[in-house]
Amino acid sequence: MVTNIVDYFVQNPAHLFYTLTGLCLILELGVLGMSGPILFVALGSLLTGVMISLGVINGWEMAILSLGLLTAISALILWKPFKRFQNAAVVPDTSSDMIGRVLPVTQLVTRDQGAVSYSGTEWQVRLKEAVEPVPVGMHVRVLAVDGSLLLVQAE
Repeated sequence: MVTNIVDYFVQNPAHLFYTLTGLCLILELGVLGMSGPILFVALGSLLTGVMISLGVINGWEMAILSLGLLTAISALILWKPFKRFQNAAVVPDTSSDMIGRVLPVTQLVTRDQGAVSYSGTEWQVRLKEAVEPVPVGMHVRVLAVDGSLLLVQAE
């Protein structure tokens, strides 16, 4: 059976590179979670398979050289855009059900201290960013929770 597979790929080299593309994508998506390196090998394999299918590349030596060059070129061109894309996904903080709530100020809220009322309880708060203090009677939005301290912004 192994010789049948080897014979098949020797007779159809483009299919070997398409298979390599699929295996690399499965490994990248399933195990590494789109971290990048094997994705470039998959892209190089795909382009090499296409060039073999179109008759641009003949012979194993040229196919292997093409795979290496196309993998390196795709990595050079796409590394930074992929990293930016991976880091662009800002995931909303769902660590507490308090995040996003708008609460009334019961004690002047500054960068260092303050208090709000929620569900009959006084909560210690402070402004997340240095801005003007928020007076009593106004409302603030909870941005984050640090232990029992709420980090807020003026609403």
